[in-house]
Amino acid sequence: MFEIKKIIGSLLMPLPLLGIITLLMVFLAITQRRKALYLGVISVLSLLIVSTPYVGQTLIASSNNPQWQFNKRQHSQIDNIVVLGCTIMPHPQLVANNQLGDCAISRLLEGVKLAHQYPDAILFVSGGGFANTTNSQLMFETATTLGIAASRIKQNPLAMDTAEEAKRLAIYLVDKKSALVTSASHMPRAKDLFNAQGIEVIPAATDYNDYSQFPMYKQFIPSADVLVAVTRVSHEKVGSLWIKLRRWIDPEAL
Repeated sequence: MFEIKKIIGSLLMPLPLLGIITLLMVFLAITQRRKALYLGVISVLSLLIVSTPYVGQTLIASSNNPQWQFNKRQHSQIDNIVVLGCTIMPHPQLVANNQLGDCAISRLLEGVKLAHQYPDAILFVSGGGFANTTNSQLMFETATTLGIAASRIKQNPLAMDTAEEAKRLAIYLVDKKSALVTSASHMPRAKDLFNAQGIEVIPAATDYNDYSQFPMYKQFIPSADVLVAVTRVSHEKVGSLWIKLRRWIDPEAL
């Protein structure tokens, strides 16, 4: 079920989805050229449009709420700092930080910053992985090189998605003041899943995307970075729909 969910979710992202539509266009071109032409124009044009900063910013704006940043003035004490896993690129010849993807690095840096600000807090680094490498291990090794004592860090290496992260960490976080560190686009879904486990978390969002200040001449030029940001938000929308579906089928789920 986990693998099927990931495959379907991945195929619904802008690039593979529009790629599949383009392949369908090629198939139709053999028998129905006019339909193929219409479909091809729509899919390619859609991909270019959502990749422009002007349109992309509109699509991701609601998922980059500045209020999800952590405000130290509002919290004199924090018991736990929870850093959720993200992308990794395992390579045995690279040091740990060079195996962490951009969003994983961004999340970990926010967590380490908070760990320095709250020296009594426990730092939880979470996330599974592949190729005998996990998010949590790479984050653990990187955090220690950034000055966080190993004794303050707890790993959660078995969780393969956010729902599992929340379930496995609940025993440590219920009735504690815990800062939840994840990407801004991921924060609403992550907070929802942790709340469902009885965990009240303090948002500490990072990894923001904002293209509104780009020069006007760049606003209408397609960008791979914008497409990545739109894809992340699309992933969160699909994930939220999946949670609603699971809860409708089984109110005790997630």
